[in-house]
Amino acid sequence: MLLAAALLLAGVSFAQSWVPQKSNTTASLRGLSAVDNRVAWAGGTGGTYLRTTDGGTTWTAGHVPGAADLDFRGVRAFDAQTAVLMSIGDGGKSRIYRTTDGGDHWTLTFTHPDPKGFLDSIAFWDRANGIVLGDALDGSPDVRVTSDGGVRWERRETPPALPNEGSFAASNTCLFLAGSAEVWFVTGGTGAARVFHSGDRGRTWTVATTPVRNDSPSAGIFSIAFDGTRGIVVGGDYAKDRETRGNVALSSDGGRTWTAPPAGPHGFRSAVAWVPGLRLWIAAGTSGSDVSIDGGRTWRQFDGGSFHAISFAPNGAGWAAGASGRIARFAPAAR
Repeated sequence: MLLAAALLLAGVSFAQSWVPQKSNTTASLRGLSAVDNRVAWAGGTGGTYLRTTDGGTTWTAGHVPGAADLDFRGVRAFDAQTAVLMSIGDGGKSRIYRTTDGGDHWTLTFTHPDPKGFLDSIAFWDRANGIVLGDALDGSPDVRVTSDGGVRWERRETPPALPNEGSFAASNTCLFLAGSAEVWFVTGGTGAARVFHSGDRGRTWTVATTPVRNDSPSAGIFSIAFDGTRGIVVGGDYAKDRETRGNVALSSDGGRTWTAPPAGPHGFRSAVAWVPGLRLWIAAGTSGSDVSIDGGRTWRQFDGGSFHAISFAPNGAGWAAGASGRIARFAPAAR
């Protein structure tokens, strides 16, 4: 990756591609967590989880006992042995599981106590401190934090939600963390496409509006990522996944304000990520994947395949996952 960065500085361009890998499952995959260039985990329908320890040459698929009717759309992996899974669904179907032995055993640590509860995304600042986001309850987004690795969860107070406002459990990237305490999450729905921010692990919040489209229940912001103070949100309307209108916004001030760039990705995008080492942004969705090398101002589509989720490790290794067990590794090549 140091070589890649040096080549970019020297003006050498890159051709990107997703290289398919064999997942050994037909589950729909939306949870994805890259640890490094060898270890990654994924989660999906039917209580399915996946793990690789050799860079994706071999993926091992398993099922969490007692979770056959659950859809694991959130996963956060810490190493080859330790990971947290989050399932979505009304009330008791929204759960959190934890393993410390590579998936041989799973401990159920949270079952949503409210029949109207619905979890959307999970993330961790470090091995102990994490946060989970759910749709609004009693008029406010459902945010809960843990300080013991996901064993216990405590709800935080959040600003009021707008009518019909919620988050999308599409890729586990509607929630983004930085440093030891910062968190952002994004929303959508008719009349809502906002960014919530806290600098103290959810104790206090500010809210910013964006120009992302929010003209239907299936439209809004689906994903957020930052590189320092530079942020990008992507989305659009997942029911009209080839439309390009209002599917991206940029921030240069840590998310306080957001503007639309001259051109966006080539369709609805459910996930966006900053790729360390290569100094570029990747956005992916059901109608393709795009790359930006100028901070999100312009985008070039490099793949037309359908993916739901992407995840990149700090060293730059990354994967994409989608329907029917589709999984692929990101491959940049100098040209």
